[in-house]
Amino acid sequence: MALPYLEAVLCFMVLNYIFETYLNVRQHRALKLPTLPKSLAGVISDEKFEKARAYSLDKSNFNFVREAITIVFDITILYYKVLPWFWKKSEELATNVGLNAENEIIHTLAFLAGVMVWSQITDLPFSLYSTFVIETRHGFNKQTIWLFVRDMIKGIFLSILLAPPIVAAIIIIVQNGGPYLAIYLWGFMFALALLMMTIYPIMIAPLFNKFTPLPEGSLREKIEKLADSLKFPLKKLFVVDGSTRSSHSNAYMYGFFKNKRIVLYDTLIQQCTNDNEVVSVLAHELGHWKLNHTTYSFVAVQLLTFMQFGGYTLVRNSKDLFESFGFDDQPVIIGLIIFMHTIIPVQHVLSFCLNLVSRAFEFQADAFAKNLGYAPELRGALVKLQEENLSAMNTDPWYSAYHYSHPPLVERLSALEDLDSKKEN
Repeated sequence: MALPYLEAVLCFMVLNYIFETYLNVRQHRALKLPTLPKSLAGVISDEKFEKARAYSLDKSNFNFVREAITIVFDITILYYKVLPWFWKKSEELATNVGLNAENEIIHTLAFLAGVMVWSQITDLPFSLYSTFVIETRHGFNKQTIWLFVRDMIKGIFLSILLAPPIVAAIIIIVQNGGPYLAIYLWGFMFALALLMMTIYPIMIAPLFNKFTPLPEGSLREKIEKLADSLKFPLKKLFVVDGSTRSSHSNAYMYGFFKNKRIVLYDTLIQQCTNDNEVVSVLAHELGHWKLNHTTYSFVAVQLLTFMQFGGYTLVRNSKDLFESFGFDDQPVIIGLIIFMHTIIPVQHVLSFCLNLVSRAFEFQADAFAKNLGYAPELRGALVKLQEENLSAMNTDPWYSAYHYSHPPLVERLSALEDLDSKKEN
């Protein structure tokens, strides 16, 4: 008698949906509070608070609808064995266009092509409403419908270009990996991650945004001086035209070893009151580098990836597992999909743990920037970015603990004040 793997997965999906909906309800109640947290009174203007509150409530209402529809779709697909039906139909499609569907790589690519089409169709209404209704209503969206469609087409072409060799490599590795399969899979994904980290900012990101060198001036001089003082091997400093799509702001770093680059969103420069606030944000980001947070996070992800592949090797030949999901044969890609469904509980626990670590890193990076003398500027930048991005001012502690990789503004400002108190004592 086959074990009820499918039923167990469906049960957890429902329980997880109930739990996360409960957290969403708690967060929705917090968002509806008509007043600012005491620590933000007089710091955030009433006008910005009301705008942020309206924006957050709109996103919350939208999220309730999206999550409800998504869980219905996911359960229906699994319960009514849509995946095995679609796997067979993809074989027929490949055969009808003259391809050899007995070749698992070709069959898999046909299957994934259908999945991609389905995903585009089902995700499109949510993306359109989020971008052209919610984001536009609150003044963030800067995209035209043509730019939106163009980005979507570029994304599809990139998938068509990159997916086949990656999928083919994974199938070949699984078919020939033997007892060292987990090591081979991890090694391939590790190499792929390094490759993508290298080519994405150079070849892929410029397809969607324009990157220009930060002009000479006081801001560039201050950033270069900060990088030099920390021995950060800054090679290039870019500004990206994020404002062509959204008013949201950001900054990030990338590169290996002695070839580091910093990217500032033009919206970040526009929203900060002065150059020092922009530099304080980068002092925080450089704190992550100096404290090896990026390295620790990368290593943790690699360890988790290896553990997942180790688990996959234990169940990939389980006939009962495949039959429980409606499959007579055991295709590689289907095995991976089924395995990812079976470890959903573990993934949620690991995600929560990674968020805990991430929030700890954020506090440490704030403290690093403060120790460099940027405490007033960092406070000002955090408040300004919170206002300009209309981020939630009131947050439920359970919700933020479960979902947030960054601490809420109240906690970050409080931590900076605690550091001041400790220094005074």
